[in-house]
Amino acid sequence: MSINRKWIFAGLGVVISLVFLWLAFSNLELAAVIGYIRQVQPGWLALSVVVFIVSVILIAWRWSFLLRAEAIPLSYLTQVVMIGYMGNNVYPFRTGEVLRAVLLRQRYRVPLARSATTIIVERVFDGLVMLAFIFIALLFINAPSPEIQATARVGGPLFMGAVMVFFALALRPGLLRGLLRRVCRVLPARLAQIVNGIGEGILAGLEGLRSPKDLAGAVLASFISWLVHAGVYALVALAFGLQPGFPAMLLAVGMVNLAGLIPASPGQIGIFEYFGGLALVAVGVPREQAKAFALVTHVVVWLPATALGFYYLLRQGLGWSAITHAGELDEMESHAAG
Repeated sequence: MSINRKWIFAGLGVVISLVFLWLAFSNLELAAVIGYIRQVQPGWLALSVVVFIVSVILIAWRWSFLLRAEAIPLSYLTQVVMIGYMGNNVYPFRTGEVLRAVLLRQRYRVPLARSATTIIVERVFDGLVMLAFIFIALLFINAPSPEIQATARVGGPLFMGAVMVFFALALRPGLLRGLLRRVCRVLPARLAQIVNGIGEGILAGLEGLRSPKDLAGAVLASFISWLVHAGVYALVALAFGLQPGFPAMLLAVGMVNLAGLIPASPGQIGIFEYFGGLALVAVGVPREQAKAFALVTHVVVWLPATALGFYYLLRQGLGWSAITHAGELDEMESHAAG
């Protein structure tokens, strides 16, 4: 992607975030929002940060099932996941996902295509969990907004289709290999070798779906990690003196994360506040308090991930420039290895 095109897409993301910020906070008494924030109990917020870190460890545990790489310690995977969150929080184009793949390539020689495929599979699993959360929540919430219903209608077919494609490739790898053979016949030898290597890396990244044990572990870890993450929202609600019920927290988690598909600015600015607030409004929480909750929850999940992610990035011997040049890191490593 050219530099000019990158700036155009980045600018579009900023515009989208500004629109959703306006939608989230227009026609509100901002003084009331600030007043609710001032009344939060810091003890609950501190506990929510601890629970958030636990949820990240569980996400890393889930990744280990998909990677099927016992030689990679869970502690290192946790650091890489946190670095990925940080990259996504501060830089556009899902740079954090690239950083995750590149760091595994550098440290443990995991092919980029393989690790990138596992990350994509992670996102599909996340989407299915979010849909499950929304549907479960709707069993207890009688009057969901049109936005909530639309999210479920759009997300359901999208993620179910992705699951079908991934399982088809995982269970019948000959489909992709046959396609690759036909494509490679018309390509120059060097390019054909590269394309074939990427294809094999993709199939390797899908190995976890072929193993019943690893698949069960990944699915179980997906639900456990996101249930713990919903606990973060519940603790923030307690900090506000709210007890909207756990279904509302599941709805908030589902809405916020499915809305992450919207190409807004890094860190889901505006998206988080708009969709996170919808969930609490749906259960009768005043709009000002619901938006204050969404804003504080956003800080709770954004700030620790960004700070710890950058700290772990520095421990890898990399700096801020690694975020802005993530796509070049693998090329640098390849030259060093050669």
